[in-house]
Amino acid sequence: MRVKCVLCDNIEVIENECLLAKKLRNRPIHTFMCEKCKERITDKTAQRAATGNFTLYRSPDTNNDW
Repeated sequence: MRVKCVLCDNIEVIENECLLAKKLRNRPIHTFMCEKCKERITDKTAQRAATGNFTLYRSPDTNNDW
């Protein structure tokens, strides 16, 4: 299966039977990002987190026992 990175428009080939290919076929909202872009975003996020001015906005935990 040919997939295209959403950030750098690099086209890669992945196996048709892999879990990622199935996810991309069945749920169009899921997007593909190449390993180089994933690594770059991870590094930049770690650098921003190290500065101390980085806040990660997460939704409040709504897991309730009731």
